Amino acid sequence: MSAAASDVTSNITDIRPARVPLRDHVAVSIRRFLGDLGGCDTSELYEIALRELEIPLFQEVLRHCDGNQSRAAQLLGIHRATLRKKLREYGLAQG
Repeated sequence: MSAAASDVTSNITDIRPARVPLRDHVAVSIRRFLGDLGGCDTSELYEIALRELEIPLFQEVLRHCDGNQSRAAQLLGIHRATLRKKLREYGLAQG
């Protein structure tokens, strides 16, 4: 393989899709949710949004940490007691 062909091959393998920031995904979901309200208002959007973000956030971080709550809390930047309280609040506590 020529040096030019090798350069092209390495450039092709280095191409990765651009990462979309989490906030963009959240914005799309909020727009969709507001559209689904169909003109109805809610006075609890902040609480709804927090709950809907925290539940999958905690689930995925715990999965990433193999269920280790201490590691998950450290990764999240919160105290383990806070994580445990939130897990109970959302019905996600184990045992």
